Amino acid sequence: MIEIKNVTKSFNETSVLEKLNCKIAKGSIYGLVGANGAGKSTLMNMITDNIKRSSGEILYDGEDILDMGIRFRKKLGYMPQQQGFYEHFSARAFLLYMASIKDIPKKEAKKQVAQLLDIVNLKEVSLKKIASFSGGMKQRVSLAQALLGDPEIIILDEPTAGLDPKERIHMRNFIAELSKNKIIIFATHIVGDIECIADKVILLKDGQIIKMATPIELIQSIEDKIYEIHCVKSEINALKKTYTSGNVIQKKSGLVFRIAEDVIPHGFHKAGEDLSLEDVYMYWLG
Repeated sequence: MIEIKNVTKSFNETSVLEKLNCKIAKGSIYGLVGANGAGKSTLMNMITDNIKRSSGEILYDGEDILDMGIRFRKKLGYMPQQQGFYEHFSARAFLLYMASIKDIPKKEAKKQVAQLLDIVNLKEVSLKKIASFSGGMKQRVSLAQALLGDPEIIILDEPTAGLDPKERIHMRNFIAELSKNKIIIFATHIVGDIECIADKVILLKDGQIIKMATPIELIQSIEDKIYEIHCVKSEINALKKTYTSGNVIQKKSGLVFRIAEDVIPHGFHKAGEDLSLEDVYMYWLG
């Protein structure tokens, strides 16, 4: 288990994260959701010990990760939002290089690299230079390097960025299969990416955890807060000016403008049972 206890991070006396507390259990996927600038990347960089926390503790199975040092880092697989590549390397050469950094024996490294290239659907282009890859292909190389060494903890920062819809589905399904006996933290601002695979969702806003629960519990928390009105395209701009965090949805019956409010506005009606984490995001983080 990872336990975050009263963790605060400040830069130049400005608080970025303020007294965070949560427990992250093995065998589960945790979606870390927040707008850009909410503090997601800062939190993950503290868990990976890339950034020093200002105060508080981060424990793994009861021991502070700073005291564990390399013992903790060997249990960790990290996919950053912006992966640095040696772009003149082939995908295979880059993964073998990363395996050597992780002290994986050569024979085992070759086996793991071959398996991972197949899993992330890069086997056929494994000898091509990374410089020739699309953004989505580079994301898949980044995921593969995070999985080298079969880590116990996998931290993924926007892992589906740049992927087409088919690749996103494949990536989500693969991540879901990884979660047995592992801790997976999946940071994103696209809630659809974690809606069906996250065991729990952590909502981060302005450097604070404002909610942590299962997707179903989060949806239940906003059942009487989501309202909608049927509209046509010509009405959308006016509605958006009035309700800046509103969302336009295409339904079988036509376009619907959906909002999150504590009190029902005139002309709107309570939304039906098709609520999602997007509505949760709109209410709690919008």
